[in-house]
Amino acid sequence: MDKTLARLRCAELDGAAPAEHGWHGVGGPEPLRCAEAGCGGEAIEGNTCPRCGGLLEFAEPHGIGRDALVQILRDRSVATSAIDRSGVWRFRELLPHIDEARIVSLDENEIPLQEAPRSAAWSGVERVAVYHCGRNPSGSFKDAGMTVAVSFAAARGSRVALCASTGNTSAAMAAYAARAGMGAFVLAPAGGVSQAKVAQTLAYGAHVLTIEGDFDDALRLARAVGAASREVALVNSVDPYRIEGQKCVAFAMLEQRRWRAPDWVVLPGGNLGNVSALGKGFREALALGLSDRLPRLCVVQASGAAPFARAWESGAELEPVKAQTVASAIRIGNPVSWRKARRELRACDGLALALSDEDILEARRAIGGDGLGCEPASAASLAGVRELRRRGVMRADEDVVCILTGHVLKDSSVVEPIAPEPVANSVDAVLSAMLKEKK
Repeated sequence: MDKTLARLRCAELDGAAPAEHGWHGVGGPEPLRCAEAGCGGEAIEGNTCPRCGGLLEFAEPHGIGRDALVQILRDRSVATSAIDRSGVWRFRELLPHIDEARIVSLDENEIPLQEAPRSAAWSGVERVAVYHCGRNPSGSFKDAGMTVAVSFAAARGSRVALCASTGNTSAAMAAYAARAGMGAFVLAPAGGVSQAKVAQTLAYGAHVLTIEGDFDDALRLARAVGAASREVALVNSVDPYRIEGQKCVAFAMLEQRRWRAPDWVVLPGGNLGNVSALGKGFREALALGLSDRLPRLCVVQASGAAPFARAWESGAELEPVKAQTVASAIRIGNPVSWRKARRELRACDGLALALSDEDILEARRAIGGDGLGCEPASAASLAGVRELRRRGVMRADEDVVCILTGHVLKDSSVVEPIAPEPVANSVDAVLSAMLKEKK
């Protein structure tokens, strides 16, 4: 392994600026704690607890008052510096400390809440606001976490960024690694990633290695490779820095709403790092006095890839499944963050749902009717709103935010109809076809 890594460094990273091991340029190691209830394990670095093997996380921020923080954020709202424009680094007092000169940013998470009236009518509620992460630099929610993960990886001397991916993580990692001057390698399940996402990843200069098996197999392999050398930074959502960045979606959403939490935040669920991060962000905002309550979180999985939703419904431990769904971004059968996700849903009286591909694709068409568009996995959120209304869990007048996780072009293979209808080259034929479609 060491010889392989040495060859990789020479071949891919020749001419890169030298970097020391450790926390060079970072404001000192901040302790990580085990996310498993009752463990109490701690570590200075890494992503797994040395005591029980569970995932690590950062403790809640402290040492700054609400009024001071709100004033800082107001001042930054009119600032012009790159890190103040970022919807992640604008909240840097609530993140692990790093020298500002080492921040790797692409103006991520600057996303307005948008009303979606046709989506609201379709799902049976009076209003739905959409937080569309497809507006991010690489087109998905992963950018909010990747800016933090890559910034710290580069600062502590890692030369290569590595991930397993169903597509969105790889594109985000490739973009931020390129910005940082790092090498980037992706382990992807053969045939399990949309060609659009592969093309995007390659366009940023990353290397994609396909493996036999599914995403869960790829992640196991990536974790083993990442553990073998400090030169390689694993930036999947097992990385606690990824979660710190993604929690800023909660802060940015609340800031737009004058720190008033919605009744519900509904989002898709795959590896479950996103709901874990959002829950952490909302809890921290409440603890800091920024908001006065927690929104209820609902995570929605495709029925063919719903081990967490089934475990939540039954109250049992998660049993991995062989994931099958057209929504490739959430085609994950053994989500690594499921225990953290369970903790966050319990904290906010949340829910987990499993819905069919047909429900998800129907919701996607409804979102398209609002001129927004999204990849299939994103539409699980709106499908979840309709299901919550159908079950009588959500009232029609409640305040709802849907997270759309990826851009409409992320998975262009799933389009209905798949091909345009041919028409004769005449005015009458075109008008006839238009009237037919209107019906």
